[in-house]
Amino acid sequence: MRVKFFLKSCLAFFLFAKIALAEEVKQGMNHGDDHQQIFHAFTLEADVGEAQDGSSKGFDFSGWVGGDYNRLWLKSEKKNYGNYEQKFEAQAFYSRNIAQFWDAQVGVSHDFSTDFTSQNLNYLTIGLEGLAPQMFETEAQLFLSEKGNYSARFKQEVDIFITQRLITQPYFETEIFAQNVEELEVRSGISDFEIGVATRYEITRKFAPYFALRYHTKTFGTADLAKQLGQRVDNFIVAAGIRVRF
Repeated sequence: MRVKFFLKSCLAFFLFAKIALAEEVKQGMNHGDDHQQIFHAFTLEADVGEAQDGSSKGFDFSGWVGGDYNRLWLKSEKKNYGNYEQKFEAQAFYSRNIAQFWDAQVGVSHDFSTDFTSQNLNYLTIGLEGLAPQMFETEAQLFLSEKGNYSARFKQEVDIFITQRLITQPYFETEIFAQNVEELEVRSGISDFEIGVATRYEITRKFAPYFALRYHTKTFGTADLAKQLGQRVDNFIVAAGIRVRF
């Protein structure tokens, strides 16, 4: 049942994205050669470090291919904060520009493991991504799992230029569940949040080493459940890594 759900969602998504990107090229052909190109932009961050109960390692990949209005977004994140938290997910979205600096997105997500358990889950996902006032990069997503559970994620980050090459990036991320999900060991409401700051030095615009401080904690009912299960509730992480754009 899970496999059929995910395959049907993927098929519908990729057919829709293919039609939209083809329309982008068609529109470009009607406006001159300069608009016929399909562009791309990808970013990969990978780091290692130490958490309070073990080593830390992970990567964050995101990027898009397409035109000015229609794009295919690909995202994947994996992190391991000692024995406390392990997460690995992959996402694919069709993205449509709906306003200046804002894109609406729809697609599919797959959890190989979550912030809470090693469960594998598939989701239909809708989202909004763009630039909020004061240059805050904002990402909001709503998930419907194959088992009918609803959840949401909200993230903001901002680049603060200390010099033209030295940039610090504070961020905030939280997840919310509409109901208790026993197999994920979460309770309804705000389940967790993570705050942090990453400071990078751009040797070039495409290559930058960085140093990051992160704090992650489970909250409210999910924190209470973690305590009952004898699990750690929060963790502090120090890491160093490399950021590459291509």
